[in-house]
Amino acid sequence: MLVALTLGAFVWAGCQKGKPAAQPPAKPGEKRAVQEHAATAPAPAVAAEQTTCPVMGGAIDKSIFVEYKGKKVYFCCKDCVEKFKADPEKYVSKLPQFAK
Repeated sequence: MLVALTLGAFVWAGCQKGKPAAQPPAKPGEKRAVQEHAATAPAPAVAAEQTTCPVMGGAIDKSIFVEYKGKKVYFCCKDCVEKFKADPEKYVSKLPQFAK
């Protein structure tokens, strides 16, 4: 019976693991550091934007691109597109959108 009551109390209360302990209200004049859960969570990784041509290294022209493995790869000129298509894996390491 005691086990059933203890188990029932746990289920009713829910699991509190991972939740910060509640603090009593601050006293008048007392300063406390404000903690926010979102501030402690790691920020999602943001892929860097491609700014240089993987073939020649010059500035890209956003109107010249191909899709490779579901991502756009930009180039400085149409000649670089053909060189990339001939051996794309040779250039992927230079592209921020494929960085791990």
